[in-house]
Amino acid sequence: MKKILTFALALAITSSALAQDQHTPSPENLASRQEFADSKFGIFLHWGIYSTFAQCEWYLHRGKINHQEYKKAADAFYPHRFNAKEWVAAIKDSGAKYITFTSRHHDGFSMWKSAYTEYDIADATPYKRDIIKELARECHKQGIRLHLYYSHVDWSRDDYPWPTVTKGHRNHRVPDRDHHDGGYANYYKFMNNQLTELLTKYGKIGAIWFDGYWDQRHNAEKFEWGLDEQYAMIHRLQPGCLIGNNSHIAALPGENFQIFERDLPGEHKGGHSSKEQTVSHKLPLETCQTMNKSWGYTVRDTNYKSLEYLIRYLVSTAGKGANLLLNIGPQPNGELPAAALERLKGMGEWMRKYGDTIYGTTAGDIAAQPWGVTTRKGDRLFVHIFDLKEKSLNLPLNCTVESAHVFDSKAPVKFTTTAEGVTLSFDEVPSGTDYIVELKTK
Repeated sequence: MKKILTFALALAITSSALAQDQHTPSPENLASRQEFADSKFGIFLHWGIYSTFAQCEWYLHRGKINHQEYKKAADAFYPHRFNAKEWVAAIKDSGAKYITFTSRHHDGFSMWKSAYTEYDIADATPYKRDIIKELARECHKQGIRLHLYYSHVDWSRDDYPWPTVTKGHRNHRVPDRDHHDGGYANYYKFMNNQLTELLTKYGKIGAIWFDGYWDQRHNAEKFEWGLDEQYAMIHRLQPGCLIGNNSHIAALPGENFQIFERDLPGEHKGGHSSKEQTVSHKLPLETCQTMNKSWGYTVRDTNYKSLEYLIRYLVSTAGKGANLLLNIGPQPNGELPAAALERLKGMGEWMRKYGDTIYGTTAGDIAAQPWGVTTRKGDRLFVHIFDLKEKSLNLPLNCTVESAHVFDSKAPVKFTTTAEGVTLSFDEVPSGTDYIVELKTK
C-alpha cells in the first residue's frame, strides 16, 4: 500500500514539476524580489511554546522528550507581556524592513488560530489570542513587511513520515511517536490547508520561509515532498509572495530567493551551507544569523554579539549583495530580551546615519578583503573600512573615479589613479566601526 501511494504521489509531483519548470514569475513577484533585495535588513523571530522550556527551539528533539508530555507546555504558555505594537516599533527603529516570524516550527505548534488543528495558541493555551493576527495588523500599520516561517518537518503529528535514513546519517526521530504508513498525503493536505490560511487571512505576506528538507534527505529511497505543487499554490494565492527554502543546496524552480544559514553567500566558513549551494546571481540572497548563539530563547545563552560585530556583519552581508536576517528569541512572557533591544537600538542609530550605503545597494566592485568590503549604488561606490593598518588603500577598479570623500563628514579624500585602479591616501589610519569613503565613478 505504501509503495502504491508513494508511486502515485511521485507521478503527480513529476507532472507538476514539468509545469513548474516552465514557471514564469509574475510582475508582482519580480517587483517583490526587487523590494526584498533593496531592503537588506530583516529580523527573524523564533518564538513558540519551546520558549517556556528556555532551552532553544529543538528541545523536544534534543531533550528526547515524549511529545505528548511536551505538548502539555501549551497549557502554561501565557505571554502576557506580548505587545505587537512595541515589537514592530522596536524592529522598525532598528532599520530593519521586514520581520520573519515562526508561524510553526518543527514541534508542530501553530502560532495562530488554525481551523486544521487544536494544537495552536488560540485553542491549546490559556492566552487564547492569535499572535500572527496581531503581528500582521501592526506590520501593515507601521509599514514593515511580514514574512512567515513554516516548517515542513513535524515531530508531533502521526501522519508525518519518520525518515528512514541510510547508514552513517543522523535520524531526527523523537521518542514515543506513532507512525502511519502512507500518511504523508494527509500531512501534505494539512500543510497546504494551513498555508492557505496564512495567505488568505492576514493580508499581504512578503514571503514564506521554509526550513529545508534535511529530515528526509538521506533516505534509502528518495522522498517526494511535492514542493513544486505547493509552490505553485502559494504563487497562485499571492503572486507577490516570495518563497525561500533553507535547503542548503541550490535553489529549486519556484523559489524566489536563496537562503544561507550562519554563512555569508559562498564563504562556507562554519555555517550550514554546503558545497552544493553555489550562489545564484539570478535570485536575491539572504543570510540568517543569530544575535547570540541560539535561535529560540535559551536562558543560559547571554553571549550576545557586540554591536560593532553586528554592524560589520550587516555591512559584510550587503557587500555580498545579500540581506541580513538577524534572529531574536523572544522570552516566554512575550518580551524581547533587553540585550536584543539594546542591539536593535544601536543598529538603528547607525542605519539612520549610514543606511544610504546599505539600502538599495548591490555587491561592490571589490570582493571582501581583510580591511573591509564595498557596496555600490548606481555611480556611487562605498568603501567600508573595518581594519586598515596603514594610511593608504589600493583599490583594484575597472571604473574611473571622479571624486572621493568621507561619507559622513564629506571631507575630501586624496586619491591617485594607478594602472590597477586608484590609491586612497589618508592623513591618519582610518578607525571606528566602519569608516566609509564614497567614490563617484563612471
